[in-house]
Amino acid sequence: MKHVLIETNLGWAAIGIEAGAVCAAALPASRGAAELAITDWGADEPASEEEAAPFIDMVMRAAAGDDIELDGNVRIGTGTKFQRAVWYGVSTIPKGEVLTYGELAERIGYPGAARAVGQAVGSNPIPLLIPCHRVVASNGIGGFGGDINLKRRLLEAEGVHY
Repeated sequence: MKHVLIETNLGWAAIGIEAGAVCAAALPASRGAAELAITDWGADEPASEEEAAPFIDMVMRAAAGDDIELDGNVRIGTGTKFQRAVWYGVSTIPKGEVLTYGELAERIGYPGAARAVGQAVGSNPIPLLIPCHRVVASNGIGGFGGDINLKRRLLEAEGVHY
């Protein structure tokens, strides 16, 4: 896997690239956290500027709250059938809208599986591009793998306030 480290308006992010598609991403945080993600992925080769440019653009736009379209430029090589169903369901939530964990569970055909959906959302390998910040608890903003304030900022950039 190749990698690139970028600074967004929300902090440093890492992108893992394999076979011409994003296969991993780290939420914006400190530079050290982004570098650690690259190490954890085993990404041992920096991507060329040309190779990384379209993915950098996608992550920068997502961090700014812009709508992005996933059209074969994201590839997930991990996860169970259930996790993949959750991640696909998350990817269909339009910008500026949210679903609760329970609503997402029903939408993907697993009614009553809100907790399991929450766990799958939390293990999303490509945050920002698969916008897990758009999934909230029935009684509030819910959890977030990164800083809860980052989830608020991502939602606010899309016009959703919690």
